[in-house]
Amino acid sequence: MMIVMRNPQSNARTAAKEASHDRIVSVAARAIRRSGYGGTGVADIMKEAGLTHGAFYAHFESREAMLAEAATRACSESAARVAGGVAAVPPEQALAALIGGYLSREHVESAEMGCPLVALGSETPRQAPEVRRATTRHVKEMIDLVARQSPDWGQPGAHERALVTLSTMVGTLLLARAVDDAALADSLCEAAVKQLVPTLAA
Repeated sequence: MMIVMRNPQSNARTAAKEASHDRIVSVAARAIRRSGYGGTGVADIMKEAGLTHGAFYAHFESREAMLAEAATRACSESAARVAGGVAAVPPEQALAALIGGYLSREHVESAEMGCPLVALGSETPRQAPEVRRATTRHVKEMIDLVARQSPDWGQPGAHERALVTLSTMVGTLLLARAVDDAALADSLCEAAVKQLVPTLAA
């Protein structure tokens, strides 16, 4: 019988590297939403993650590879947050909860942990294909999530309304964050919720 000897030191090094990698991606996912792709530098990310600049290439082949993973993480976090809000309420309230949560003042004020479509949308067309691919997956996932809350989910109309709903949500949040008038930001969000929820619930 062959006995396979495990190397505890090797396992510990692997675990430590995986933990460091996860920390870098987590920091980068927040940074791109806070500062944009163009404002996110490798040196700053590594410093915030508590690692040396030189250690970067032990984890990523390039800055673009890091940004692609960061975009994927940001999208996953955003989708999970929205899905969690939907799951926490009865089905008949899910659509209102989804839209209301997305267009809440809390989300307006939480760019660093919020929807990457709003924070990064204008920069994304100029990014590497991997970054755009992550964004495209997230858009499709959000469209599907919105459509599944519609009473006529599965019908062509539900999908089309989901396209309009997501576009309105993202555009409204972008404008609410852009203005320096809190009352106007609130009015933008409240008006969008008022228009979207009755239309979709009909």
